[in-house]
Amino acid sequence: MKSIIIQASSRRAGHTHQIVELFRQHWPADFLDLKARTIHPYTYEHAHQDDDFMPTLRRLLDYELLIFATPVYWYTMSGILKNFLDRISDCLKIEKETGRKLRGKKMIAICCGTDEIEIEGFFVPFRLTAQYLGMEYWGNLHTWVEEGNPHLEVTKRIETFVQGLQSRRP
Repeated sequence: MKSIIIQASSRRAGHTHQIVELFRQHWPADFLDLKARTIHPYTYEHAHQDDDFMPTLRRLLDYELLIFATPVYWYTMSGILKNFLDRISDCLKIEKETGRKLRGKKMIAICCGTDEIEIEGFFVPFRLTAQYLGMEYWGNLHTWVEEGNPHLEVTKRIETFVQGLQSRRP
């Protein structure tokens, strides 16, 4: 299954990236760093059509499984990822055919925090976004980094999560 991890962190080589690389050791996936793109916030006037949002979204349409990886910032996803997801609204108004191509794709969300406590409701926006867009939500994974390294329990969680994914492969 052709997969891509979309990293949405303000630090390209930070803790979330450590988790992404650990995940990729168990599940082959291409990589896209939203920090390397210029994606402006959504406006009702659709004012930012000259940024990297549409080319980035069109690239993602080549994949069956979209894996969003974000740090936990103030109990929610990163602003970079929020901007990206908000911009899908452009596809509901001016790029409808592009937006419709998300139907049937699969989505996973991964977050990286500072401890094993998962923020209640953290993954709700991902699940509901997938539902609204006609995507299949394949689950989520809470991870954390302590003292600069992923906790040993995180590696076990990733392995278990990937085993569940492998059983879903067509």
